[in-house]
Amino acid sequence: MAAPTASPVASDPGPPPAALRRPPWLAVFAARLVGSAGGGLLLYLSFPPRTLWWLALPAFGLLWAVLHGRGIRAGFGWGFVFGLSFLLPLLTWIGSLVGPVPWVALCVFEALFVGLTGAGIALVSRLPAGPLWAAAVWVGGEALRSRVPFGGMPWARVGFGQPDGPLLPVASIGGVPLLSFATVLAGLALGELVRRIVRDPGVVRRDPHRLVGPAAVLVLTLVAGPLAALVPATPGAPDRTVTIAAVQGNVPRLGLDFNAQRRAVLDHHVRVTEQLGADVAAGRRPQPDIVIWPENSSDIDPLQNPDAAAQIDRAARAIKAPILVGAVLRNPDGLTTTNSSLVWEAGLGVVERNDKRRLQPFGEYMPWRSFFRHLSSYVDRAGYFVPGPGPGAVDMAGIRVGIAICWEVAFDDLVEQSVDAGATVLAVPSNNATFGFSEMTYQQLAMSQVRAVEHDRSVIVATTSGVSATITPDGTVTASTREFTPDVLVDRTTLRDTTTLATRLGPVPELVLVALGVVTIGVGIVTRRRTGTGKDEDD
Repeated sequence: MAAPTASPVASDPGPPPAALRRPPWLAVFAARLVGSAGGGLLLYLSFPPRTLWWLALPAFGLLWAVLHGRGIRAGFGWGFVFGLSFLLPLLTWIGSLVGPVPWVALCVFEALFVGLTGAGIALVSRLPAGPLWAAAVWVGGEALRSRVPFGGMPWARVGFGQPDGPLLPVASIGGVPLLSFATVLAGLALGELVRRIVRDPGVVRRDPHRLVGPAAVLVLTLVAGPLAALVPATPGAPDRTVTIAAVQGNVPRLGLDFNAQRRAVLDHHVRVTEQLGADVAAGRRPQPDIVIWPENSSDIDPLQNPDAAAQIDRAARAIKAPILVGAVLRNPDGLTTTNSSLVWEAGLGVVERNDKRRLQPFGEYMPWRSFFRHLSSYVDRAGYFVPGPGPGAVDMAGIRVGIAICWEVAFDDLVEQSVDAGATVLAVPSNNATFGFSEMTYQQLAMSQVRAVEHDRSVIVATTSGVSATITPDGTVTASTREFTPDVLVDRTTLRDTTTLATRLGPVPELVLVALGVVTIGVGIVTRRRTGTGKDEDD
């Protein structure tokens, strides 16, 4: 008799394969989309006029979580999403000038640079000390888009969003590139710290030393600012104090034809300056040594229009001080113009002149005019400005004043040239009226604060319609105006002849960081080829 057959028992299948435990690809995609877009939005929110500087850290923490272990194509894509969600809200003021299509087109184009940066970060993300190399790659991306095309677009550099943060003194050591590097590194280190905890929740109890590296980088980076503040600038001549007035004449109501608008702007600045002269005579205000008018305060060429010259001379007589006049001057060719700052003395007229050295593409001049005419009707109204000579500094009543006209304050080399030319105070004459009540003027004010710290100089910001401001060498705004309100700021200003480490080093910190980023990208490429890890890592 045959033995009874045992009834079949289902075998234990064990844990499901790793592939089955992974979250669905759609959920992963959605998480990465939210992380990259959300990170870009947080970075935008960290910029002025808000004082939420610390949001830059979780912004780059999210970017790190999305890019770590990704392939080149995925790194580019998620970097592009991060850049677009950052730049679209940050640069909305451009749309108020040229319309929505050019605004979006510019943001998409600039986001391509962030996409390239994202690809580089993805390549170096799995190298030892990955956040360090990734932060250098970010600076390389900023350096590239600050130079190409058409002279570059340095407006949205991370360092310019940190005028209220504790890292600001780092600018005095290595300028805006090092400030961007420190901010990004802190965020990436935070992202790596969180990533390790999320991947292995028991690591805090079982293997805490794995968290020491990113935690130490985060802490050391955050204390770099206070430590940098302890590094003294190289002494120069003894400090002295002078009185400088910044005049914000405001612009007239909309609806005037172009010629009437230009004349009204000049008349407003003359009127406000004359009132200041009356206040000085009555003892209500101190006598200024020099007066700063904004960019475009005289769009009527005073060198060719006697009536405009007479108005400016009247203002200079009333205030009894030389005036730095922002003027548009017609060139002999009859077509092109220069954006100039003229030192005007009563009875003498122009005694010094400095032309704008770097012009704003699509605003002051139109590259590829015939092509871009198809995208916006604004093209036919764009200017025909040309750059002019000048060291970026002028003498006014024995005061060496460095000049960065509006757009120029965003460029490291131009401000450095002004300081090298002997400037003991920096002036930023600007015309923000076209952009209305947008964040543009606050973003530019933040740049001026960073420049003050970078070069240990007081900065006077004079705008047609606001926000004008006085800034001390430590980046503190001591007084400011409201937008679209005529006003005058009269400030006791410290003149300094010191030299910061950032001024001495010039472009060296940026060059070192860019080289570091390029080298580590090369190492990342070689490492992935050798180890066969070119495909995305599924976290």
